[in-house]
Order: sequence, then C-alpha cells, then structure tokens
Amino acid sequence: MAGVREGQGQLVFGLDIGTRSIVGTVGYMNGGRFHVLAQRAREHETRSMLDGQIHDIGKVGQTIRQVKEQLEEDLNRKLTEVCIAAAGRVLRTVTTHVEQEFDEEHEVEEEDIYSLSTLGVEQAYEEFLRTNDSEMKFYCVGYTPMRYYMNGYQIGNLEGHKVKSVALDMIATFLPDDVVDGLYKAVGLAGLHVANLTLEPIAAIQVAIPEKFRMLNLALVDVGAGTSDISITKDGTITAYGMIPVAGDSLTDVLVQHCLVDFDTAERIKRQSGSQESVEYQDIMGLTQVITAKEVESILAEHVQQMADMVASCIRELNGDKSVSAVFVVGGGGIVPGYTERLAQALDIVKERVAIRGQEVLQGVAFEVENPRRDSMMVTPVGICLSYYEQSNNFIFVDFNGRHVKLYDNGKLTVADAAVQCEFSNENLFPKRGDALTFTVNGKSRIVRGEQGEAAVIKVNGEVADIYAQVHNGAIIEVTPSTSGEAAELTLARLPELSENLHVYVNGMKIDLPKTASVNGRLENEYYQIRQGDDILVQNSYSVKEIAAFMDVPLGGGILVNDTPAKPDTKVYENFTLHWDVASEITYADLEEETEEEAARRREAKEAAAREAEEAERKARALVRKVEAGIYDTENFQGTVFEGMFGVSGKADKKIGYGGGVEASAPVENGPVTLSVLVNKRPVTLSGKSSYVFVDVFFFINFDLKASAGRSIVTNLNGRKAEYMEPLKNGDIIDIFWEEGGFTPPGRENGR
Repeated sequence: MAGVREGQGQLVFGLDIGTRSIVGTVGYMNGGRFHVLAQRAREHETRSMLDGQIHDIGKVGQTIRQVKEQLEEDLNRKLTEVCIAAAGRVLRTVTTHVEQEFDEEHEVEEEDIYSLSTLGVEQAYEEFLRTNDSEMKFYCVGYTPMRYYMNGYQIGNLEGHKVKSVALDMIATFLPDDVVDGLYKAVGLAGLHVANLTLEPIAAIQVAIPEKFRMLNLALVDVGAGTSDISITKDGTITAYGMIPVAGDSLTDVLVQHCLVDFDTAERIKRQSGSQESVEYQDIMGLTQVITAKEVESILAEHVQQMADMVASCIRELNGDKSVSAVFVVGGGGIVPGYTERLAQALDIVKERVAIRGQEVLQGVAFEVENPRRDSMMVTPVGICLSYYEQSNNFIFVDFNGRHVKLYDNGKLTVADAAVQCEFSNENLFPKRGDALTFTVNGKSRIVRGEQGEAAVIKVNGEVADIYAQVHNGAIIEVTPSTSGEAAELTLARLPELSENLHVYVNGMKIDLPKTASVNGRLENEYYQIRQGDDILVQNSYSVKEIAAFMDVPLGGGILVNDTPAKPDTKVYENFTLHWDVASEITYADLEEETEEEAARRREAKEAAAREAEEAERKARALVRKVEAGIYDTENFQGTVFEGMFGVSGKADKKIGYGGGVEASAPVENGPVTLSVLVNKRPVTLSGKSSYVFVDVFFFINFDLKASAGRSIVTNLNGRKAEYMEPLKNGDIIDIFWEEGGFTPPGRENGR
C-alpha cells in the first residue's frame, strides 16, 4: 500500500471482537495524532459469540484470520501482534490506593510510574480475592489511574518531579478466566500474539471523552450487540466502569419471535428500518412479508425502554445514586430509533444531553484510507489501538512441565512466577536436607544434619536456567523437582568423644585404651548406628580390673593408682599411673565379684580381640600358602616372587632385606615410583611399581610368616590397625610383629 512508508514508527493492530462483527484497524501514532492506515470488518457467519463472550472459539478464530489476511493484503506486510478488548457478563471493579516511598529525594521517571501502576494492580487483585465469593477465577483485564499524588499532594503528572513519596488511586477491572482465555485462544488460532489487552469501555473512552472533558460528570455508554459497557467521569478522572448484558442482539431476538425469521433476517430488518420506510422479508414458511419502520419501532419500543432503564440504573449506581450531566453513546446497538430519548428520560436529563458520538469525536484521528468509516462503530476499534500507548496490560502463555499456564505480564516474569501460578511447591524448587539425627551425649543434646539434596533442574526453551530466569510468551519451562538428601547417619566411632584413646601407664608402660559407650543403658561397639533419641553415655575411665582384662594379663596384689593404694574397682582416668605386683599373680576369682556390666564389657572386648586375631591369622596363612605355591597374585601384586621372602623358597634370585630394592618383571603402566616408609623403626624403600598398598611391604622385608606358633600377627599403620589393601604414602610409619601376651608392647621389634 502506497500509504505505508518507512519511518512511520511501529504499526498498531487493534481488533474489536464484537458479538456481531469483528472490526480490525491498523495505524500508527505521529505527533500526538493517530493515523489509520487500514480498516476491515467482517460479521460472524453464525452466533459464535453471545453477550460479549466467545462460544465457538474455532469459528471466531477463523473470522479473525479472514480480517487479518484482508488487512495484510491492504498493507502488504504481515501482522503478528494485536491489541484486543474484552467485554463480558460478569465484570468486577476494585478501587485501590497504593503508595511508594524512596530512601532519598528521587526524580520520578516513566519506569517509576509503571512500577507504581503494577504495584496497584497487584494490590487490587489481592483485595479482589478477599471479596470474591464465586468459584470463578478472575483476571485483571484493565486499569485506569484516577489520581496521582506527590509527597501527599494530588498532581496531574508525576514524571520529572523530585519526590520522597508517590501514590496512586486506581480502578482495576476483572473478568472471569473463561472470557479472557477464549479471546486469547481465538486470536492464537489466527496466528496472532496479544500485545495488549484492555476493557471495551476503557478503549472507547480514550476517544469519546478526551481528558479535557473529564472534569465534567459524564457517562459513556458503548452499546454493542451483546453488552452495554459504561464508564463514568468526574473531577478530571474516570471514576467507575460497569456493564449490563443487554444490547442490540436482545432487540433482534424480539424481531425473530415476532416476524418468525432467522436471526440474520431479523438483524437486517432492524438495521434497514432505521433508514427505510419499509422492509421486505420472507418468514420461515417461505411467505413474503413487508414490515414498516414504524411497526418495527412499535414492536421494539417496550424492550428499548427496558434496556434504557437498565443502563440508567447502572449509571446511577456507579455515580453515587445520582444522575450524570450528559451521556455519550457509541456502538452500533445505540443507533436504534428512540434509544437516546428514552435513556435521557430515564436519567431525568434533557434529551439533547444524550447523544450518539461518532464523527465528532474522531476529528483528531487521521484516516489515510479511501471512504473511511467515521461513525460510532469506529470509536471502540480506534480506542483499542490508542490503549496500546496508554498502558501495557497483557497476559502471556507458557508451558510449565507440559501444562499451559496464563500469567499476567508485568514485564518481569520469572520461572518462580510460573511455578507459583502452577502451585508448584517451593520445596520442589530448592534442595532439601535429609532427616536430622537427634540424640544426647552425656546428657547434652546433639543434632547431626542430614545430607543436602540436589537442587531442581530448570530448563527454559531447552537451556539450563534458574528460578530467577525471565520468561516470555511461548516459553517452555521444564522443572525436574529437587531431591531430598540422605538422612543423617552416624556410628559411635565417629563421635568426637570416642575419636581418641584413653592413655594410662601400667607398670611404667603406656597403654592406649579405647573409649567405649553405652546406648540407652546397654554397652555397644564402635560400629553401632546411632538412632533417633538415643541416650549415649561415653566412658572416660576404666576400673583397674577392666584394664587387666583388656590387657589379658593377670592382676597382682599391691595395687597402686597414682602411687596410692587402690582396689580392683578403683577408677583410672586419663594419664593415671597404675602399678601392681606381677610376681604374686592372682585370678579374678580372688577379686571382688564383678558387676554384670563389667563382666559384659570384658567378655565383649575379649571376643572382639579374638575375632580380629583369627581374621588376621587367616589372611596371613592364606598369603603364606600362595607364596609357598609360587602363586602370582595379579590383582594385588605387580612384582615377582623372591627367594627367601617370608622365609620360604620362591622363584626369584635375590634376597630382600631392610632397604633392599626389587626387580619387577611385570610391566608398570604409569611408570615406577619410589616410596620411603618406616617399618618397625627402620627405613624401607619401595620401588618398581606405580603405587603401593600395605601388603606390598612384605615384598621388601624379611618376615617369617611360618613363625606364628599360634600367635596373631599385628599390622599397624601410623598408630592404628592397617587394612591390607590400604594405599601407602611417603613417610608412613608401619609396625608388623607377632602378638605376645595378649597386648602390644610398644617399641617391640618384629618377628626376627
């Protein structure tokens, strides 16, 4: 189209989706004046809409597509975004006041005003929810600022002023979800995305009652086919919105019954009677009939009066139970003969102050199309376009875990907002700890926290994101819920109170005694898994006879504890010294009778020691058998068997002693390394392998595994019992010897 030029700015496409027809308008704003570049209108082929609400989404979407394609052909460009307006049988309004303070004097910018408006909408919605007594879900479809305040004083425009606080009085309007949802789906079927959504009376008043007239107490009535939408102005602002579900179609229905015709024929009779003296038609019997305009007016008179009375009643209710000074009427339903006169009569004002507005209020609009329509039917479509510049009030749709979700677009929507709308629990977004373990140690409460779980995995359009990632229309959000961590687990051995041994000196020799603990009055070993509510008592002392039992040596007479005469049941604590006469051995039968608890502890200690000795001896004997048989253990060893090692004959040709080297015939994958350790207080160098475990030491020392004589082998690494496959590192201190007398003599040489 020749009228479309580069540099005209963004085109705005507005659709008035009415009950009887759909009107599309495309234009742009330039110099404060709106320029209309294209207009198209198309009536619904069926009654797919009733009372402003879509009943057949598919058919309405098809009609929208036809209007869009006609406009695209006129403009020679594609249209992808559209502004729409909503009407409906259930309209709710909320008037609210919102304030915002700044820490210091602040110059108000456009973003501040937008933020204040958004805050007002959110507050109005919260207030609405508190009073909503229906089961329907409502959405805010429009809002109108009534008054702005600067530092507590009313002002016309906040922008540019330096303030400490700003405030706003606002009217927010709400419609049921099904009304809004139907509009969005129909528009989506036509391949369009909603750029802005407003309310029909809000759109109409943009054109019909300019701001300079809003000081007057006026009413605007947009009479469509399905609804009559009402706005009230006073004191320079819009003060109320309302709607009644009675309009042009209700009059057409009267003619359907009277003339016995279908709805489309009745609609034609109604329209033509306004400009012709008579109308010819065929009834359902196929008979040709003629009806005069006066007859039509007479048939409709009673119903026109009822419609005027309902509108007048709504105006009075919105205006504080009093009439207004004047009424502007727009929309096709308002041109029915006699309507404006009856409305003036119902409001008790002179008939000249109720008038249809069309061309008069469109003087400020530049029409750059041939034969433009400048009547009352065009007021709302142009107003829908103008609303785009006044406010951004839109909904977006996103997919959240496969669920189609509608969100009110405040320009800052995030994954978290979508999660809230879907009632997706916060617990599923953030990692959860496993159950805590609560117990007492020596009478004091202790809590061990569970493991932290994994956070939710969030993806937006396939890309990894977080809960603060912004989302836009059409976003696909996938959230894998967070997980709970493992419940807290703890064994007695991991208690700090049990991590160190109890050190005492017996006959001048330092003895390490493991601390023990009773749980709920019962003695438990170090592997006991602590349970909820356990009452743990850690033993920090031994009796004299318990020490003797632990050492598995006889207890003699002349007992001294810290050089003071003592008895077998005397308690011995950290760093205490203990002496008794070894020469005069006595048995436990000679001692005072043991308590049941003491006997149980002694038996358990002896049984545990016996089991450990048996297991160590089993492993040692198995190793001896392999060496004697010349077996090469490929899983645990990477060297050859050497003559003289472990005191047996092998297949190698070199005897290994302290500090001796080893010639490895097996390949070393990562290259050989050398390791220096201390074995029985003597340095030993390990070489020929890329890494070493404890059992490798036997290949580098002379230790006769046949010399057990019924004794158990003791293998310690850095002062504690070693595991055979435990990795070694430089500087490790190793003790290997045959156990004698039931306890380990410190500093004892090995089995040489």
